[in-house]
Amino acid sequence: MAAEATTVHEASEPDAGRPEKAMTIGAVCKGLAQEFPDISISKIRYLEDQKLLNPRRTPGGYRLYSPSDVARLRTILRLQRDEFLPLRVIRQELASGRASDDEAQVASDGGTGAGPGSRAGGVRKRRASVSVQDRGALYSLDDVLEDTRADPKLVGELEDFGVIKGEVRAGLRYYDETEREIVRAVTELARYGVGGRNLRVFRSSADRESALLQQILAPALRSRNPDRRKEALEALENLAAVASHLKHLLLIRDLRKIAG
Repeated sequence: MAAEATTVHEASEPDAGRPEKAMTIGAVCKGLAQEFPDISISKIRYLEDQKLLNPRRTPGGYRLYSPSDVARLRTILRLQRDEFLPLRVIRQELASGRASDDEAQVASDGGTGAGPGSRAGGVRKRRASVSVQDRGALYSLDDVLEDTRADPKLVGELEDFGVIKGEVRAGLRYYDETEREIVRAVTELARYGVGGRNLRVFRSSADRESALLQQILAPALRSRNPDRRKEALEALENLAAVASHLKHLLLIRDLRKIAG
């Protein structure tokens, strides 16, 4: 089949009774390129193959993406870029309604899908996959190993180097949701030969960033005013997500020098 055109088509929506703007895969790729420079037609097709996207097809077989399809795609790309989630986890997030905010925004922003990452009051809000305020559930070592497919020796190394600590209850050690995700991420790095002792650089960087953010918000975080403290915690969440994104961008910039 010839390359799909990048023009915008009008596709009738059965329930609305009025035309809905639909875009070809080329137009979608072009429209998202500024926010996601690494986007490509092949990547969009791959996400479709993974059952994360389901655009409708014309009788000739061309894909047509509705505004809600584009919003869903934007959510997937943000979860990959900002929260470093694997496709398996992204699929779970979408099934639980994670994309609903972006898709609901389509009706009010003309299909741009500003969603949860848009600016509110001049501040760009970012959501993280884990929370500063909530540790989430606790998991036994067996649960963590089963869920992450990690090597028990690797988990031991992470404890020895202070990357994770766990919590002993009734003689058993439990890990919170953040520590479980740390194990998952380190397991991915281990496939490339990155061991526990190599993670000191990540730990040192995180410690310095944490100290900086605490210094910025320390007065508000110590406030006895519950409203002020709540605002400070929300600001801390956002600052942590923005700092993580900035670090990712700086890393990509430096890696491009190597690749170039």
